[in-house]
Order: sequence, then structure tokens, then C-alpha cells
Amino acid sequence: MSFRQKFKAVIPVAGWGTRFLPATKTMPKEMLPIIDKPTIHYIVEELLSAGIEDLIFITGRHKRAVEDYFDRNIDLEEHLKSNGKKELLNLIQKISYMVNPIFIRQKEQKGLGHAILTAKPVIGKDEPFIVSLGDVIIHGENVVKKLIEIHKRVKTSVIALYEVPKEEVNKYGIAKVRPISEDLFIIEDIIEKPTPEEAPSNYAVVGRYLLTPAIFTHLQNTQPGKGNEIQLTDAIRNLLKEEQIYAYIVKGKVFDTGNKLDYLKTILFFAFNREDLREGLKDFLKELFKEWATEMK
Repeated sequence: MSFRQKFKAVIPVAGWGTRFLPATKTMPKEMLPIIDKPTIHYIVEELLSAGIEDLIFITGRHKRAVEDYFDRNIDLEEHLKSNGKKELLNLIQKISYMVNPIFIRQKEQKGLGHAILTAKPVIGKDEPFIVSLGDVIIHGENVVKKLIEIHKRVKTSVIALYEVPKEEVNKYGIAKVRPISEDLFIIEDIIEKPTPEEAPSNYAVVGRYLLTPAIFTHLQNTQPGKGNEIQLTDAIRNLLKEEQIYAYIVKGKVFDTGNKLDYLKTILFFAFNREDLREGLKDFLKELFKEWATEMK
């Protein structure tokens, strides 16, 4: 197999986003803004930077905004052009031509594993592919690029992991690992959302996978698990019986925008990293903390 091939990436965005209701009644959670770019934009930027342009979005009937975002808006373009807003015009035109999007409708939401399975007709039977979750932003390194580099050496599946507090392991897929080097491990087992007592480690799946197409057979044969859904983690556990799977330990900063508190932390982090916002935000927070300190006395 030639590693000059273009990888495809699957981005599941069909979830209900119930933790952000009522905002997500009409707005997909992946379109919630991190300042002035939706979350999904950051995920796509990472993929593009890794050389991936063929993106397969797994959507639902309430996710039309994701499709529209990567399409042209002729009326808006004409408005910006007629008002001399060339910088903004260039920005939105760039977004429209960022990717080669393929949209697949997940007609029933049966879990992440089922969402990945719906991409099977578009993925070549011999092609490894990327899975990038639409609500996890990684700052400080391109993890997708790193997975591809490792796959080029090991020629099998590679999954990104990061350490989480022991009391939070029940929120993630957790891997039992054996170290090979400082940031590369072999996965020996993987469990979906274990209790702290069941967890074999505190290494959690971070939402970036490079999978061989053998995963599809296991997804087809995987029975519903946690939450009565077809879990990708369960299929990966079965895949371990026939191929060695590696894990890369993420060095960057991970932002899970799928819950309210971490979403707010993400906004603050990216705001502080922008010169046009940092000082004003800093002044505002100083005043806010003064008010809170007074109230707490």
C-alpha cells in the first residue's frame, strides 16, 4: 500500500447535543461558536493542516447548518463585495472552498459506532481512514498528522489518548496500555466508560482515530452496549483480537466542547490567545473578580 494516498476523514456530527438545549434545538452543537468560528471549523482546520481534504460528515436531519457552513452563500458574498469588505469576503469564500465535503445522513442515531459504519460505502475496502470527533479541539499540536506518521511506520490502527483524572474515567473510552516509548503505547484492552474501579488506567480516548477498514466488520457485528448504542470502543476491543493497535499520547491541550463548563473554558482560552481580545477580557475579569470578592465577604 502506498502512503502517498489521500486519507479520508469521517466526522460524526449527528448527535442531538442535549446538554446544550435549548440552544441546540435548531443549532447543531458543532456550530456553537468559539468566539467567531464554530467548533467544527477548528476540527476541519486540523484535518486540512494534516493534508486531508476529503471529509465525510455523518449528519442528521437537524444538522443542515453544518452543510450550509461549507457551502457558498452568494447573497452574503454580494453584500460584502458591494460594501467593500474584502477581508471578510475572502474569509467566507475560503471557508466555502476549504474541503471536499461528502454528507451522509445517519437516519437513526444508534451511537458513534453506527455513525462510523454509515461511512463504509465511501471508504475504500483497503483504505485506512481518520475519525475526528466534531466537538473535541486539540490545541498545540496536530494530532491527526501524528497518527498518520505513526501509521506509516506500524501499518495498523492508531488511537490518540490523553490522561484524565481517575474520577472522570466513566465519561470516556479507557485503554489498558503498554509503553513502547515516551508517547507511543500498544493498546492491550479498551473499555467504554468504566467505573473508576473497573478502569485499567486513566488514559482516555481523545476523539482522534486512524483505523484500518477491518473495523467495519466488527462494527457490523457489535451489539448495542453502554447507553443501548453501538459503541466504537466495543468494536475496537474486538479488532484487538486480530491486529495490534497503537496509541499516541497527546501532548497538546484538549478541549471537550461537548459540555457547558469545558465549552466556556475553551472560549476563555482562545480569547486569551488573541491579541485583539486579551487585554479587554483581562480587565473585565479583574473587575468581575473584585465584585465577587466583595459579595463573598
